[in-house]
Amino acid sequence: MKKILSSCVTAFSTYSRFPMPQVEWSEENMRHTLAFFPLVGAAVGIVFWGADALCRLLEAGPVLRAALLAAVPAAVTGGIHLDGFCDTVDALSSHAPREKKLAILKDSNAGAFAVIWCGVWLLLYFALLTELRSVPTAAAGFVLSRSLSALAVERLPSAREGMGAALKKGSKFPRWVLAVYLAAFGGAVWLWGTPAAGAAALAASACFYFFYKRMALKLFGGFTGDLAGWFLQVCELLILAAIVVTERVAAVWF
Repeated sequence: MKKILSSCVTAFSTYSRFPMPQVEWSEENMRHTLAFFPLVGAAVGIVFWGADALCRLLEAGPVLRAALLAAVPAAVTGGIHLDGFCDTVDALSSHAPREKKLAILKDSNAGAFAVIWCGVWLLLYFALLTELRSVPTAAAGFVLSRSLSALAVERLPSAREGMGAALKKGSKFPRWVLAVYLAAFGGAVWLWGTPAAGAAALAASACFYFFYKRMALKLFGGFTGDLAGWFLQVCELLILAAIVVTERVAAVWF
């Protein structure tokens, strides 16, 4: 039980800003970290849902509401995944050989493409949030994106040494754990969200998961922590887009 709790603390202390007790960064304490990564997404979703409830209570306008909701994931996670997105965009935009791409991922400086595409991502995310109706479905999407991210870490080889490689070496993400989280996503959407939008989000994220695996292997030789962050950010954007489009289609045709 102590090892499991230590893995949970490691997951939350690494991928969120929630106050956590200090635990040693060791292979033993990291053994189940991947299994708790989607649970961090559940925490993000709860804060996201709560922020929306507060906005409705205070009768905030759609622009302010969307801005606050867009800030929630970065505020809760400390922007760690958005940082990986920016590094990966710089690497992909270089069109350089594999080794050069991997070197760019390690560079802590943000290039022009990182700034541009981070702005584009935030603009699109914000715009979609102004159209969002089923907030519970979007909140559950944070569990879905992290479940697929953890699965990719489990399935892909490490492209280089780093925190991602250390996590992969020390932690596992069994299929039954994935099944539990997918069932939790489906249950949350069924009880509080919109099932059709949830199904669209699942389909969009699953398609992107297979694209990501192929892209990561072809261009980088595997995954890195930065690539995992890129996957997470794009996946969450696609999940939100799938939900909003499904809602709009249902509103027009049904």
